[in-house]
Amino acid sequence: MTDGPYRTERAGGESAGEMLADGPRAQMSADVRWGLGQPQKQLSSKYFYDTKGSELFEEITRLPEYYPTRTERELLVDHVVGWLETLEPATLVELGAGSARKTRILLNAMHATDSRACYVPVDVAGEFIHATAGELRAEYPSLEVHAVVQDIADPLQFADDLRRPVLFALIGSTIGNFERDAAVDMLANVRRAMSREDRFLLGADLQPGPGKSKERLTAAYNDSAGVTAAFNLNILTVINRGIGTDFDPDCFSHRAFYDADEGRIEMHLVSCSDQEVRFPGGDAVRIGEGETIRTEISCKYDLPTIEALFGAAGMSVDRWFQDPEGLYALAVGKVEP
Repeated sequence: MTDGPYRTERAGGESAGEMLADGPRAQMSADVRWGLGQPQKQLSSKYFYDTKGSELFEEITRLPEYYPTRTERELLVDHVVGWLETLEPATLVELGAGSARKTRILLNAMHATDSRACYVPVDVAGEFIHATAGELRAEYPSLEVHAVVQDIADPLQFADDLRRPVLFALIGSTIGNFERDAAVDMLANVRRAMSREDRFLLGADLQPGPGKSKERLTAAYNDSAGVTAAFNLNILTVINRGIGTDFDPDCFSHRAFYDADEGRIEMHLVSCSDQEVRFPGGDAVRIGEGETIRTEISCKYDLPTIEALFGAAGMSVDRWFQDPEGLYALAVGKVEP
């Protein structure tokens, strides 16, 4: 789980919680079958976000244990707003936009210098993002809003038509949901969409350090109200509805922990008993008592790891904003000469 939810890989334009068309349903079925066939069973976090999942995540971002939202907001207000006055972007492209609550900080700064600014939210949760676009059109009557429903891991083919300069943004540490190679591929797609005058704003949750204990980090994924547990379990309902499996969410429990060797949080669902999960057609997958299904990774970073990711994608770090406790950072990328 990241502050900017990973709504980035689902096939098709509708919420994954709706009955899927043949193509998206086949893709989800293939993904689930493949994941449950791995030595470490896994389900892709791309399937968290039906409407309920999106709403649960928004609730998570308001929990006292969940520091990334508050910290990133402070960094945006204290550092990025002033920097935007220099950049003066004509267009903001936000990848994995969701509800765009923090995006309003950027939009307000852009609107102050250009009343004709354009906002392009990119997300796979179609119903959710179109609702967000409607709210923003009402709040900012002069703002052009063009919602794009697609996987943010795909090439940004719409970028050629945008007014420059463009600020591409992936905030909320959504990058953490990508394994390194996939992260580089996604950033390289952004790089190919950028001109030299454009910039890329990346939110990154930081590794534990002197001001950030592992206990504080893991608490953000194990809140006392159980909202994260409900969010994690909801993926089973999404998949049942999408492809007709018979996962029983009551037969699983939530587990999240920090893997220091990998430098990441992992979220799992733990099977409470020996059970079988059936697919349409009658075939089944056996899951043993205590066996886990990994549902998400959330990688944590520092400046050298971000520099390495940017470099592999053809960008370099132009600016780095970090809070005093070392909880969170915002990195600005530019096209490498």
